[in-house]
Amino acid sequence: MPPLPVLSGDAFVKAMERIGYRWVHTRGSHMILAHTSGQRLSVPRHRELDRGLLRRLIRDADLTVQQLLELVK
Repeated sequence: MPPLPVLSGDAFVKAMERIGYRWVHTRGSHMILAHTSGQRLSVPRHRELDRGLLRRLIRDADLTVQQLLELVK
């Protein structure tokens, strides 16, 4: 498995927008994203997302680390 990239919350949101997620609103420091399938993600607006949180967001979005790396490029 490739290593997890170091991403900010904003960079993660941009990557998710490429696969159909859209920003719905912000609550506090969390950006809420929604997909047409009904899936929702809550992404904190941090400079650097913790590895455990990033792994959880990837899993919740039904992606692999390799797929995320492709989206970030």
